[in-house]
Amino acid sequence: MHEHASARQTVEAMVRSGDLEGLLRAGEALHGHLCPFLALGVKAGQYAMTQLDRGGHGLEEVVAILEGHNCFADGIQVVTGCTLGNNGLILKDLGKAAVTVARRADGGAVRLAVRADFRQGLFARYPAAEPLFDKVMVKRQGTPEDRHRFQHLWAAVARRELQTPLKEQFLIETLTIQVPQPTRSLSGATCSRCGEGVTEHRLRVREGRPLCLACAGEEYGILTGQGMACVKEP
Repeated sequence: MHEHASARQTVEAMVRSGDLEGLLRAGEALHGHLCPFLALGVKAGQYAMTQLDRGGHGLEEVVAILEGHNCFADGIQVVTGCTLGNNGLILKDLGKAAVTVARRADGGAVRLAVRADFRQGLFARYPAAEPLFDKVMVKRQGTPEDRHRFQHLWAAVARRELQTPLKEQFLIETLTIQVPQPTRSLSGATCSRCGEGVTEHRLRVREGRPLCLACAGEEYGILTGQGMACVKEP
């Protein structure tokens, strides 16, 4: 195998062997901390890739369609290799912890959606977590000691949730979908106002001059913690 082709070899070996602990550690490196929904993303990604019998080389052989941007999403990206940068990641801003992972070759796909009662069940299993979650994450009122305790407890919960049977956490469907075509390589141009490079499908021409969307005064999409929106430059 060519040395560059093995960049994700360690992750793919963990996917094949079912090493969820190792995959969770890889997810932590991207996400920055351990939490239960990161663990769910890891589990969902490993299950889907195994069912589809695919590696995640980042070469657009697999696509992951996420239905929300949250901790779950980072687990999916690490395990599947589908990211914004390699055109393997699609986001539907539905506010759900759900993903459809599909083969581009034939549209064979697996959809996993976290059960609606998952959080309720989680706090029932780990009653010490709920008051800390409410204080630290919801109300943002926790002391440094509260945050420290919460981080340690939340990490322990994440590891334990790796052992929970998948079907107690997810609704799972096997289906066939119409997979979007890979993005073709697009030539770039230079905005005549700001002087920055822009891909051609985001250029606008005004009075014969190429402009980026911001300089043209047009709306463009932005993804924030509140979700997708369209904005204009002030």
